[in-house]
Amino acid sequence: MKQRLYRSRSDAMLGGVCGGLGDYFDIDSNLIRLCFAVLTLISGVGLFLYLAAWLIVPPYEETTGKTMKETVHNAAEEIVEKAQRAGKEISTAVRRSSSSNANVFLGIVLLLFGLVFLLHQLGLGWFLGLELALLWPILLIISGVILLLRRHRGN
Repeated sequence: MKQRLYRSRSDAMLGGVCGGLGDYFDIDSNLIRLCFAVLTLISGVGLFLYLAAWLIVPPYEETTGKTMKETVHNAAEEIVEKAQRAGKEISTAVRRSSSSNANVFLGIVLLLFGLVFLLHQLGLGWFLGLELALLWPILLIISGVILLLRRHRGN
């Protein structure tokens, strides 16, 4: 019997691509997830590869009798459905946020990020003495301190 590549329904976090690849190659699906995450962070190609596999590889229940066109169509509908569900969950979480201070803080952080990246792209990052390699750790430390202080104060 030939082994077929499929998307896993039981070992799925998004579309089951990594679970199916793990079953097919007989390796831990978390290693495959890690590879996709690293590829996404390094070059962005991991996300496109994952979405392409999600569209092309059929789910386990549908491995027989479906044409490629039907498989892609069903997968595209599944991606849209999951994206809409995630959007609704994010929208609900944002509306439930009772702390306007958190929204102001997030807005300021986003503005600072945008400003620093704009200055860097314009070649003016040296003017402020900022290096992007130092920016991430500094912002993470500042964010962590602020969150801990807010937690300590009971906010």
